[in-house]
Amino acid sequence: MISVKRFPFNPYQVNTYVLHDETGKCIIIDPGMDGAEEIAEFENYLETNNLSPVMLVNTHAHIDHIIANHYVSEKYGISLAAHSDSTGFIENAVVYASSFGLEMADVKSIDEFLVDNQHMEFGNSKLKILETPGHADGSICLYSEEDNFVITGDVLFRESIGRTDLKTGDYDLLQKSIWEKLFVLPDNTNVYPGHGPSTNIGFEKVHNPFVAIGKELD
Repeated sequence: MISVKRFPFNPYQVNTYVLHDETGKCIIIDPGMDGAEEIAEFENYLETNNLSPVMLVNTHAHIDHIIANHYVSEKYGISLAAHSDSTGFIENAVVYASSFGLEMADVKSIDEFLVDNQHMEFGNSKLKILETPGHADGSICLYSEEDNFVITGDVLFRESIGRTDLKTGDYDLLQKSIWEKLFVLPDNTNVYPGHGPSTNIGFEKVHNPFVAIGKELD
């Protein structure tokens, strides 16, 4: 069984997730630690729970979600997995960081490209990759059918969706991604977004003003 730990980090309150199972193996999603205090909180959680990181994953490569990529990769000796369409954001990360008031001295390049419907394994667990562009090129979600949750990055929030006014954003495409990739999941699927509180698919189908359909999909 996968346990999900959420850390709201940096001035943009990015939800950094640590996922682990009974083996103690874990993956780190969207490391947003900014400063010594947040890094210490993160490290303490891993040490206290005897967790061994095996993979670093980005749901997309906006700067607030990748600010600690290099630190995590170097600290734990793990590779970075992300969609190939995130490459442009990664390559320009230092410039983007400065424009958003964040400091980023070192940039981690992508080691493994994730693709739609791929199954990523760690410990005794696996996650299915769902391509969900619209907020940003390279956006993915990570779905656990067995443990009934999906990590949505900035694609779907509680009663909201990711903004589409930034580079490569596309409102129509984001709606399509949500309707075709997320709203086909079971209604009781827990949604862990990139910012803010968790929700579930059934609630968002009815109550999300940007994408609600008001009923189950056929």
